[in-house]
Amino acid sequence: MRVHVMDLKPGDHLRMDTFSSRGLHVLPKGSRLQLEEIAKLIQHGVDYVDIDTVQEEPAPSSRTSIIQSATGSFDIMIDGFESIYMEALSKGSFNQSVVDDILQPTLSTLDKHKDVVTLLLLLDREDNYTYNHSLQVGMLSYYLASWLGYSKTECYEIGRAGYLIDIGNCRISPAILNKPGKLTPAEYEEIKLHTVYGYEIIQNSMNDPYTALVALQHHEREDGSGYPRQLTKTDIHPYAQIAAVADIYSAMTTHRVYQSKQELISVLREINSLSFGKLNGKPVQAFINHLMPNFIGKRVLLSTGDMGVIVMNNPLDVFRPLVQSEGKFLDLSRERKIAVVEIYME
Repeated sequence: MRVHVMDLKPGDHLRMDTFSSRGLHVLPKGSRLQLEEIAKLIQHGVDYVDIDTVQEEPAPSSRTSIIQSATGSFDIMIDGFESIYMEALSKGSFNQSVVDDILQPTLSTLDKHKDVVTLLLLLDREDNYTYNHSLQVGMLSYYLASWLGYSKTECYEIGRAGYLIDIGNCRISPAILNKPGKLTPAEYEEIKLHTVYGYEIIQNSMNDPYTALVALQHHEREDGSGYPRQLTKTDIHPYAQIAAVADIYSAMTTHRVYQSKQELISVLREINSLSFGKLNGKPVQAFINHLMPNFIGKRVLLSTGDMGVIVMNNPLDVFRPLVQSEGKFLDLSRERKIAVVEIYME
């Protein structure tokens, strides 16, 4: 069947080899078309193609069941962190075995969930910021460690450290933590002590110096502008450098009482800029390179008010993707006045 490229649907199969008007071989016969392949045809000026529509076999494990399973695991981790948080508040320590019982079942299955952006969208909740944030940082730290080539054991340790980095907040006054307005200098100095408090609580709870060190150092910056000790690049532990990236991304993309959440891709751009002096470039680039492909196929709201779908990442400007909207394709690297303002799971 011969169809116009604008009428192609994901799942269609090419009946014949496809060439551009200049004779360039664009896609081979039998290619299963997804949004990225359709965008490629459009970029090469192909107007019509011959397709066979093939009925796909249903996946043995549906997307819905995967999402339901992940949501259930996340709820357990969030509730678990609340109990750990309250124990640390009342006793100055927590039970490490409880932490492991909560974390291990979920972190050990994260490798099955390749679409990290969907997981982040599942965690887009406006209540219980502290508990939700701990889960996001633990999850993202685990993924980052795996993308950087750490062993399975090390990935778990780094994920656990990310999960616990803000445990010291239990000693900070709720009035300061939940203050909607700007903090006074004295209040900000109190907030900064959560790193020291977290270090002490973890030291009292676990025989693991790295986890405590991550809590202490996750706000340190390579140029010495961080806290609590103004450490520079070579003095910051690699685990803390990983958790810092996860911590900033989660904080900037989550709604808080004093800050509205920011759009996911624009935050990646900001984190990229922080890799020049403040954050270690290696985890930052791993984060961007592995997260950006997850945005393909996601629905987006554009600054024009139109809805669209991201169909391809732009190799020349990775933070300005190609979007299909209202029957046309928009290259945001050229349409500089148009921006993605929100991303949706479906």
